[in-house]
Formats: sequence, C-alpha cells, structure tokens
Amino acid sequence: VQLQASGGGLVQAGDSLTLSCVASGIDSTFTAGWFRQAPGKDREFVSSISWSGVTTNYADSVKGRFTITRENAKNTVYLQMDSLKPEDTAIYYCAAGGAIVPSAGLHGPDYWGKGTLVTVSS
Repeated sequence: VQLQASGGGLVQAGDSLTLSCVASGIDSTFTAGWFRQAPGKDREFVSSISWSGVTTNYADSVKGRFTITRENAKNTVYLQMDSLKPEDTAIYYCAAGGAIVPSAGLHGPDYWGKGTLVTVSS
C-alpha cells in the first residue's frame, strides 16, 4: 500500500489550501484520514472519513474550517483547508486503513503516507 500526499505549500493566514492523498495497492473500502505534526509537537489527529464518505470526524481545532472528502473511483482523499491560521503550520500526513478515529490516535491507521508541508504565515 502506498499513500502519496500532495498540495502543501506556503500561504498567508486566512487563505485556503487543498491537500490530496492518492492511495494505491488498496481497494476503495478503506477508512482514511489526515494527521499533522507541528514543529516540536507530537503528531495529532486532524480528520477522518469512512469508506462511504458518510461519516467524518474532525479535531476541535479544525472543525468548521477543514472539510474532508473522497473520490473512491480515484482512490483519492482530499482535505480542504479554509481560514488557515499560523497554528495550522505542520507536516500533514495521510493515513488509511484500520480505525481512524480521534480516540484511536496514532494507533488507528494501518498505513501512513510521507507527508506534505503546510506553512501558514501571519
């Protein structure tokens, strides 16, 4: 299984950015999610989505600003990030498989991508 995340970059506070994660070697019925790790901090849960797209979860810090979606025909998961803040600066990791829910933390996913850097300037 390979997860390829892309879409990171340098933006200003208040801007929007969309991350993409393409999964290969896995069928479309996988739970997927995003985590992030800010400089000097632990990796944390950001958002997850069920294989059907019906169930989504968000960390409180991004609720109302970030939206997770997926296109199963393309084995691709997206994270639309709006109203970005400097504290959103982090490496964002795509994850898949297992139980990706806030309570499972880093032990939830079966697979991890390499991450994409998002930098939000003030």
